Amino acid sequence: MEKGPLDVVGIGNAIVDVISHAEEKDLDDLKLAKGAMTLIDVTRAEFLYESMTPVTEVSGGSAANTMVGFAQLGGTAGYIGKVRNDQLGKVFRYDISAANVEFPTSPTVTGPPTARCLIFVTPDAQRTMETYLGASVGLGPGDINRGLVQRAKLTYLEGYLWDESAAKEAFVLASKIAHGAGNKVALTLSDSFCVERHRKSFRDLVEAHIDILFANETEILSLYQAKSFDQALQQIRGCCEVAALTRSEKGSVIITGGEVHLINAEPTDHVMDTTGAGDLFAAGFLFGLSRGYKLAVCGRIGSICSAEIIGHFGARPEASLNQLIAEKMGPDVLD
Repeated sequence: MEKGPLDVVGIGNAIVDVISHAEEKDLDDLKLAKGAMTLIDVTRAEFLYESMTPVTEVSGGSAANTMVGFAQLGGTAGYIGKVRNDQLGKVFRYDISAANVEFPTSPTVTGPPTARCLIFVTPDAQRTMETYLGASVGLGPGDINRGLVQRAKLTYLEGYLWDESAAKEAFVLASKIAHGAGNKVALTLSDSFCVERHRKSFRDLVEAHIDILFANETEILSLYQAKSFDQALQQIRGCCEVAALTRSEKGSVIITGGEVHLINAEPTDHVMDTTGAGDLFAAGFLFGLSRGYKLAVCGRIGSICSAEIIGHFGARPEASLNQLIAEKMGPDVLD
């Protein structure tokens, strides 16, 4: 049976978040740098995984977080990412599918195991993360599901994947498929370190293939080596259809053509963990865009989703996003 259209499909690093509570002594015994994110190899990943009990395992990765948030808002979402046919690969598939995100990508049967981010949470609420990228970075053009991309009004690309040449080819292919079907393409720059490594190729990608760009202040300054936010704003204007630039407590700025929309940060009682803030801003913004809302409304929805995430640990909403938006913007917004 032919499947119906999708609002959005995300392409990114398929990572399982493995979360466990730990004591200070555990960090010392395992020689972990408290509060840091460290890239590790498979041997270290397997050793640490065996050291974690009990654990919570959740499908993660930036684009996956955005797709899950989008689905929780009531949109239809799909995902393309590479996992191995191992236990964590099954965890990823089960979890993201249970979140109502379509995930048809076949697991690989050879090569590195499924990526995982091993997260140790100490009593003071600090998160120490050890990340093994594994199978996720092997994504290439052959993994792009043409039918899935053609069905989606929006294709959302995760900048973290831009390191490998095969992933670059996959992004360009997905963009061409999307545009060939009359659909839009969005990109998140993901991290300023990604931008520093690939500044020119990111600029080329944005100018040639991207309709909607997501970036935080640090990332957009790095992309154009600008001395001020205003200077970076002028640089991005006209390079793509829409740029959604987040500025933490300063809110966000949405630029399109001659329009500039300033969106206030949503008030929150406390900031506990900023992990996933940009992912959920993108989820809210893209959801509004998929419903044809004005850009300022899209930005407000993104801000509300982002504020929910930073109030607790983890990159998945704990409160109903729909309820929050209805309370803050009125019950008719999501109709």
